[in-house]
Amino acid sequence: MEFVQHLLVLAHLLGMAAIVGSAVFVARGTATPALLWGARAQVVTGLLLVGLAEMGDDPVNHAKIGVKLVLALAVAGCAEVAAAKARKGQGERPQLVQAAGWLAVVAAAVAVLWA
Repeated sequence: MEFVQHLLVLAHLLGMAAIVGSAVFVARGTATPALLWGARAQVVTGLLLVGLAEMGDDPVNHAKIGVKLVLALAVAGCAEVAAAKARKGQGERPQLVQAAGWLAVVAAAVAVLWA
């Protein structure tokens, strides 16, 4: 079970890298497939990690999980809306893409700094 948890953490980190890399460094405001799939991966792997944590013996900080879930959903929402607008030809939404990137950074900060 520990190996599965480590694989999920790896997938979770790769999702964050895809979001931040696409939003801040690569795309410069363009919604890329990596941004979308990274945001989706963050939500799914985060929920799976919480499920595994709940099955364990250690207590789970539900407030922290709630904050991270809200941030992950905001990231996914920004990415999905920006991509949908671009697909429909309604112009790029660099503010939404950049917001997704910075919200992912905030979520990482919450994960690391919230003791």
